Formats: sequence, C-alpha cells, structure tokens
Amino acid sequence: MATRIEKDQAIDVLVEEIKSTNVLYLADTSSMDAEATSNLRRACNKAGIRMKVVKNTLLQKAMERVEGKDYSELIPTLVGQTSVMFADKGNAPAKLIKSLRTKEKTKPALKSAWIDEAVFIGDDQLVMLTDLKGKEELIGEIIGLLQSPIKNVISGLQGSGGQKIAGLLKTLEERAA
Repeated sequence: MATRIEKDQAIDVLVEEIKSTNVLYLADTSSMDAEATSNLRRACNKAGIRMKVVKNTLLQKAMERVEGKDYSELIPTLVGQTSVMFADKGNAPAKLIKSLRTKEKTKPALKSAWIDEAVFIGDDQLVMLTDLKGKEELIGEIIGLLQSPIKNVISGLQGSGGQKIAGLLKTLEERAA
C-alpha cells in the first residue's frame, strides 16, 4: 500500500506530464496479455508516444490540479484499467491504436482523448482521430493554397516575355503622375 506522500508524489508527476502536452489519450488496455502489452509499449516508444498505466483516482486528482485546462469531460471515462498516452501529434496515438487492432483483438480501445482542448469520447471516435491533421500538415496545405495563385501570376507574367510587366509599370507610372 502506497503512503499518502508516495501518492502525492505520483500525482505531482502526472500533473507535470499533463501540463507538458496538448495531446492526451486514455485507453482501455484491460484483458491484454503480457505480450500484447509489451508490444503496445514498444510501439508507443517507437512512435514517440509516452504511455503509462495509472490508477484512475490518481489521474483524476492530477487532472483536477492542472490549472487553466478543463479535463472534467474525461473523468467519467476513468473506469477500469486506464493507460494514458502522451504525444506531440494529435493523431499519433489513434493511428497506433488502430494499427494494433484486428477483428479478434479489440484492445487497446479508446476511452477518450484531449487534443488542444478538444474532447473526444468513445472508441467510435478512433477512425476520425486517425484522419485528424496535425498543425504542420495544415500549415503546409495553407502555404500550398497561398502559393498557387502567386505561381499562376508569375508564370503568366513570365510567359509574356516581360511585356506585361513593362506595361504594368508604365500604367502605374502614368497614374502616379
């Protein structure tokens, strides 16, 4: 039996881990045998995901102690065995969970997720979360969209042998005068 001091220290560690991420997944890993659990841990490690099996009461207390973030919607999912996954990319744990499942193996199952303050409840959210685009992907798409019209203008101006640029400059010069 852990002492009050040990429990408080465990809660403090969880608080720091929760504070340090914007991506938090709660998964049900009950009924997974030792081999499957080891495979999950290795896969998490390889994917840059930190995984911890925690006591629900300690995790709840840690979530309640984190200031400025509201995890209250996740608390009802703290039932049974809970594994917490901390990640940098919002869709990484979802992709990992999905990759480990087969028709026969339904675990790990998604209990809930907290990604940049958005809350997702239930295993039925897994497919949608795997398709979630990360910040870098979205920025790349926006840059691509913004570059497209500029490239069209430049190629149109280059195709005219510079005559359009000279004409534009002359028109602007005449307007300024």
